[in-house]
Amino acid sequence: MPMAIKKLVKIPVGGIAIEGMLELPESTIGLVLFAHGSGSSRYSPRNNYVAQVLHHSGIGTLLMDLLTPEEDIDYQTRFDIPLLTQRLLAATLWVKTEELTKNIPIGFFGASTGAAAALQAAALMGEDISAVVSRGGRPDMAGQSNLEKVKAPTLLLVGGLDDMVIELNRAAYSVMSCKKDLSIINGATHLFEEPDTLENVAYQASAWFTQHFKSFSAASQ
Repeated sequence: MPMAIKKLVKIPVGGIAIEGMLELPESTIGLVLFAHGSGSSRYSPRNNYVAQVLHHSGIGTLLMDLLTPEEDIDYQTRFDIPLLTQRLLAATLWVKTEELTKNIPIGFFGASTGAAAALQAAALMGEDISAVVSRGGRPDMAGQSNLEKVKAPTLLLVGGLDDMVIELNRAAYSVMSCKKDLSIINGATHLFEEPDTLENVAYQASAWFTQHFKSFSAASQ
């Protein structure tokens, strides 16, 4: 990728179009698709901060809204994991066919309920996904059968003060057979609003994606 690129994209899926911001730094080593949690959007300051850290490591990002504004008003739709998964899969297939992105390794970054969609999509796409990172995620909502099928190396990041979510992540971790790590961020609550906690998330995510994008590229050569 000779030049940095930033552009608004529209991805057709099921008769609608989902919007996203695609950013590719120079010499992109991989592309991370973000699946945000319920009630959030691609404008989330937390996910945008993580994206900026990834850019500094040569990692491209696609921050997108998997639901239309009308759908996002519906509380039930926000928690419709199969629908979110379907939209994420459509976006993944789109980037795999677009000229700018078709040859770049792909990873998923999921927050809250978006993590469940990321893991369901990773289970379905197998070795086509290089790595997954979950931030304060609900991997349990992906379902045990999907968790068992995930092949992509997966990093689960959880706040040390987010007691219930820690237990849900530990349960999910125990049934996954892929390369995996569970990292508990000391002093962090669910939204990682405490000093230095989001920075910790971003740098751990960056290191995880960098390692596995490079391994994926080396194995493909």
